[in-house]
Amino acid sequence: MRQAPATLPGRRYQGRSGRPLDFSALGFGSAPLGNLYRPIPNRQALDTLEAAWAGGVRYFDTAPLYGYGLAEVRVGSFLRERPRGDFLLSTKVGRILRRTDAQHRDGIGKFFDVPSREVVYDYSYDGVLRCFETSFERLGLDRVDISLCHDIDIFTHGSAEASARRTREFLDGGLRALSELRSQGVVDAIGIGVNEWQVCETVARNSDVDLFLLAGRYTLLEQEALDSFLPLCQSRGMGVVIGGPFNSGVLASGAKPDACFNYAPAPEPVLRRVREIERVCQAHGVALRDAALQFPLMHPAVVSVIPGAITTEEVRGNVASMAAPIPDALWQDLRREGLLRADAPIAPVQDAARTD
Repeated sequence: MRQAPATLPGRRYQGRSGRPLDFSALGFGSAPLGNLYRPIPNRQALDTLEAAWAGGVRYFDTAPLYGYGLAEVRVGSFLRERPRGDFLLSTKVGRILRRTDAQHRDGIGKFFDVPSREVVYDYSYDGVLRCFETSFERLGLDRVDISLCHDIDIFTHGSAEASARRTREFLDGGLRALSELRSQGVVDAIGIGVNEWQVCETVARNSDVDLFLLAGRYTLLEQEALDSFLPLCQSRGMGVVIGGPFNSGVLASGAKPDACFNYAPAPEPVLRRVREIERVCQAHGVALRDAALQFPLMHPAVVSVIPGAITTEEVRGNVASMAAPIPDALWQDLRREGLLRADAPIAPVQDAARTD
């Protein structure tokens, strides 16, 4: 007998195309399925996706970068067996994968047992279209719902100047390609996926994109995006997907000596702040990871939060975290102790439950 999916809250977003997108508030980030930091068997990857689906997850994000095509292949092979109208899929553009030998491939020491590929960054009109088409081949699907320009930030390109050049390349070229795909109905929504809110704001002020996938920059640890970016999204009707809600792990593991923050060992000031947040959570009988996963969703511009997972247990834990009760007093106490910004929304957004 087919297992009925759990009920997860849902967020409906309607962008510039006029076509509504129904997000599950809990999505699935597929970077770990690209053998990020460790190789995982294909069967384990598919079981993890199955657990997400059984738990009610209906939004899946991937990218050519994740395993240099491996994650797109795995996500696509899983979703091909599901009714196409029952899920949302986003992938990304800006990296063209070129075959090379194993000794010179990109991602050595970060991605394991992946195809030997080198990355060519190309945010031009032609480059974006080429990247989009090759993603279709790996996914094996006829439609992608959301296309996002990937990593035009300082984190990826090394300096503010390099990021500015890549952003201009996208605004002058790749954006036109994505806009045409949207107007033709090939995709329903377009945007960017990056690690910094500042470049999101630049694109928001200079384009009519729909969505931003912002990784790690609106969490229990960081709320600087409230300065101007998130209010701008609200005023312009732009949606935000929050990736990296655990800040690479420390908000899930807690302040352990080996905890990670921003893809590196967590520094002592971060560990100290996490300990303080943990203390308040414990006083209210709330798990840190539950608070971390639910917090971003209280902002009205946020349509989904997408932690990664590589096991069925991790997925089920994320689904359980979404359902965990959290008293209003927890958020109030975090505010009072200066551990949460005073302007951070702390009232749950009314969602429409997903039951499909």
